[in-house]
Amino acid sequence: MPLQPGDKLGPYEILEPIGAGGMGEVYKARDPRLNRVVAIKRLKCEHTARFEQEAHAIAALNHPNICQIHDIGPDYLVMEYVEGKPLSGPLRVEEALKLAVQIASAMEEAHSKGILHRDLKPANILVTGKGATKVLDFGLAKSATVADATQTIEGTVLGTAAYMSPEQAQGKPLDERSDIFSFGAVLYELLSGDRPFKGSSTVEVLSAVLRDEPAPLNAPASVAEVVKRCLAKRAADRFASMAELRNALDQIPAKPPTQQQPSIAVLPFANMSDDREQEYFSDGLAEEIINALTQVKGLKVIARTSAFAFKGKNEDIRKIAETLGVSNVLEGSVRRAGNRLRITAQLIHAADGTHLWSQRYDRDMADVFAIQDEISQAISEALQVRLAPRARTVNVEAYQLYLKGKYHQSRATPKSLEKAKEFFEQALAIDPNYAPAHSGLAAYYFSLAMLNVKPIGDMVPLAKAAAEKALAIDPADSDAHTVLGRVAGMVDYDWNMAETHFRKAMAAEAVPPGVRVLYVWHYLFPWGRFAEGIEQCRLSLETDPVSVSAHLMMVNSLRRAKQYPESMEYARRGLEIDANHHYLWSALGLTQLQAGLAQEAIASFKRAVELTPWNSGNGWALAAAYHQAGDRERSRELARKLAGSDSRAPLIETECYYAATGEVDAMFEALDAAYRQRSPGLPSFHNEPFFDPYRADPRFQALLQRMNLA
Repeated sequence: MPLQPGDKLGPYEILEPIGAGGMGEVYKARDPRLNRVVAIKRLKCEHTARFEQEAHAIAALNHPNICQIHDIGPDYLVMEYVEGKPLSGPLRVEEALKLAVQIASAMEEAHSKGILHRDLKPANILVTGKGATKVLDFGLAKSATVADATQTIEGTVLGTAAYMSPEQAQGKPLDERSDIFSFGAVLYELLSGDRPFKGSSTVEVLSAVLRDEPAPLNAPASVAEVVKRCLAKRAADRFASMAELRNALDQIPAKPPTQQQPSIAVLPFANMSDDREQEYFSDGLAEEIINALTQVKGLKVIARTSAFAFKGKNEDIRKIAETLGVSNVLEGSVRRAGNRLRITAQLIHAADGTHLWSQRYDRDMADVFAIQDEISQAISEALQVRLAPRARTVNVEAYQLYLKGKYHQSRATPKSLEKAKEFFEQALAIDPNYAPAHSGLAAYYFSLAMLNVKPIGDMVPLAKAAAEKALAIDPADSDAHTVLGRVAGMVDYDWNMAETHFRKAMAAEAVPPGVRVLYVWHYLFPWGRFAEGIEQCRLSLETDPVSVSAHLMMVNSLRRAKQYPESMEYARRGLEIDANHHYLWSALGLTQLQAGLAQEAIASFKRAVELTPWNSGNGWALAAAYHQAGDRERSRELARKLAGSDSRAPLIETECYYAATGEVDAMFEALDAAYRQRSPGLPSFHNEPFFDPYRADPRFQALLQRMNLA
């Protein structure tokens, strides 16, 4: 029978349950003799003499990364109480390596005393608030039992299927190389957020351990090689000892020196023309150089969103480079008079301010593509990277009109979008085979639907037709594939087609960061693949570090993964970039609400309401927060006011309100209405934690089936 707070177990006073597993229950308790907090693992049965002998041996271990055993009772173990959470990924390479070295050091200490772990896995490794690891359950997994692929198997096959070595899976004798294999599986998951060996049953997982090679890691070659050697099927092919493994980890730089990967940020070119309307051209020139440089293998190029964040700001070059994480910065200016251009450009090494290259071009407008290529080639030579030549036959006048369209489209207001449409259509009137203008039109139509400017049913066919025209001309057009991927997912609920288009949109050597963000929202979220979403957001932020949309998607990814402290941290970082971004305030509020911080959520939602008084969705979220905080009267009053003042209230927020208040019938009515209207957020919103209590309801399952997500 489980113990309750206040119960006694030997001399120890139970404070609260911590969890349960194959060996029994774990409790937080107090030792009144020493007035200290401890963790007690109550075993399912009394331990054997051999068990006690081994526990005494482990208690003799003295290592900062090993959880200490304090005492042994007839059916319980008393251990050091650790404030921390289980190890989880994905993490940045340098963070993963820092934790991995600590774990390897702990394992080396145990192995030096002849103690094997036998069940090394993320659940048995805690990370404290200070970033230190504590390895639990050394050598104590032998009597554990289990029912699935994530638990310990009773009998001669010991350990956890997803992390055990091939020899362990076969019930063969073990040595420390078995723990090295398990360590490799842990490090793989720490880097990727996914297990190296998968299956829907214990048998399938064990078969994968014995037979399959894990998917390649997206990590530096030196790191991937260490993991690969740890996971070798034959013990003889692994590191011979944990000391050898730790030494290999120590040889990997925690963060590769910047010079090992050339990096650059192309700042927006200053418009020196008398006509301020020429700004579209100076911006477009910088963006075209960015696009060219992203094709250079091995060159880190900061995306337009982050590079252009410094437009109009008199920031020091060193500060810009530090913020964006690059070594080099390209800046320049453009002066245009009629068809004559004067373009200056200089490549600066940020650390010391030296000019690696500079040039001035006095040319005709007809030479603009040649100038772009010359600048890109000069940069590649200065940074000692190879730039592949580009063949372009674009009409210069159509190109200028397209740049004007992109300039206005980036402002994303109904008025600016209409201007963008006019310029795209003018470009196509001159050159009907200009694929970027077709994909620009596709994005225009889709944006009108997303902003609720025009009905989604009217806009989607136009968006699809324009995107298909773009692909007929250029099958690799990333923007067109992205539009079709979004339509396939959120409108047609055709997930195979959505994945196909997003994969093609991400097939380039340098994936546009914005495409990664949309892939997360429109494909990974609907399927609950949050770990992959976190990894895609991390990759997006590598080349777009001050993108608010990438921070917002990371906040949402971490929240759905129920990693609430991390989610709130990314919200804070995003608000440092743009303190008035109402979506970030709203996302922060949702995270706080789901983490049980109702008062903090109220403050965040109030800020979102202040920033967008026209958006009743934030008001519905605020009403849900009042309800959770116990202020039911204010919650109901605000909900009545919102329902009466705006019949067009965003359905998603009303669903969350009804879910939070337990108004189940009203919630399902709102969900059905969202489905009928093809509410843009429904596919990615259905797996919000708000809906956890209702997932078993047949109506919820029926909705998932209608969206092809069952």
